[in-house]
Amino acid sequence: MGKDYQRTGTDSTRPAVPERVTVALDEIAVDVREGLLALAVGAGLQVMQAMMEAEVAATCGPRGQHDPDRAAVRHGRERGSVTLGGRRVPITRPRVRTADGSAEVPLSSYAAFTGTETLGRMAMDRMLAGLSTRRYGVGLEPVGEQVEQSATATSKSAVSRRFVAATETALAELLAADLSGLDLVAFLVDGVHFAEHCCVVALGIGIDGTKHPLALVEGSTENATLVRELIVGLRERGLDVTRPILAVIDGSKALHAAIREVFDHPVIQRCQLHKIRNVQDRLPDKLRSVVGKRMRAAYHADSALTAQAQLEALAGELQRTHPGAAASLREGLTETLTVLRLHVPPTLARTVRSTNAIESMIEICRDHSRNVKRWQDGQMALRWCAAGMLEAGKQFRRVNGHLHLPGLRAALERHVATEKVGDSRHHEPVTAA
Repeated sequence: MGKDYQRTGTDSTRPAVPERVTVALDEIAVDVREGLLALAVGAGLQVMQAMMEAEVAATCGPRGQHDPDRAAVRHGRERGSVTLGGRRVPITRPRVRTADGSAEVPLSSYAAFTGTETLGRMAMDRMLAGLSTRRYGVGLEPVGEQVEQSATATSKSAVSRRFVAATETALAELLAADLSGLDLVAFLVDGVHFAEHCCVVALGIGIDGTKHPLALVEGSTENATLVRELIVGLRERGLDVTRPILAVIDGSKALHAAIREVFDHPVIQRCQLHKIRNVQDRLPDKLRSVVGKRMRAAYHADSALTAQAQLEALAGELQRTHPGAAASLREGLTETLTVLRLHVPPTLARTVRSTNAIESMIEICRDHSRNVKRWQDGQMALRWCAAGMLEAGKQFRRVNGHLHLPGLRAALERHVATEKVGDSRHHEPVTAA
């Protein structure tokens, strides 16, 4: 039968702290040989016991003194455990019950040390850093031989359960986060494969230059239905899809179609690096570097018209000898020049001319999961990917050229207004402030 806990009139939110604690040095003298941390652990365990005894005295009154008005009484001791450096350590804790013996009185000092949140966080941090469940104990701080011998919750199965619970929480938090407060200027979406599972992930760049991991969905390929599901989910979580936004993609038709279907005013920027690689893949080795150099020079031209002329001339030269490369170059050519058409300043253009920002996040997800040898199902892929995205979010800095993002927002609005009048190809380029 579970214990009926009842709080008394004492302040249970803050454990009683004794004014002075005497540490038995002879009990921790052996820890000196094992280092300062082990010594501190031994002393800390004694301090914890003193705090619990102080709380018992504050709740029940001094030992041996009868008090007819007391609200609680001492009720012996029992075995318990506390969290210490990624492990559970057994201790003996005092018990307190109400004066009439009807309910157990919880000790806030014991509750403060027995929480398991730290265990889950440490398990996730160490496994994302590449430590396997079998070697989890190796990554823990040394706390003394005596403590380590009695410690629990470090087995492979225990660590695995905590990691699964922690990553499920991370996935739920990522997919449930409120997006109504985000003011995004750019939106990037791409796919990452874990064995046969494909996770489509989304990243947003706010008006202040902050990068935000937004969401992910799992499937077998980057199909339009999957991407549409992801973006619709963002809209349902409060993301404003009515504002003009720069959508940076790798050229996938599925991504293109889904973005245009859900966002009201998307402006597509095809990744220039993907385009260069796609063209080079259709060329012999002796031409790859030459063609790649000419394409990069065109993408850094002074205007979109100049760049388009240079790229079309290059496609004409390749048409006869390498028609596949010429066709790849012409396909979606105008959308690779969007940053030039908007006159995005060079510092900001380095960020939004390619999908490098989201690929950097994807690489962090891959790196954290490099030790996984068997992917059980799609849910496992989602958990690992979500944990990697949140870990990447901790490392993000504001994008280069973030001071130009308000100007990009104004340029996008003028660009959309121009498109409403007619085809943007028949109008002057819109210049960002």
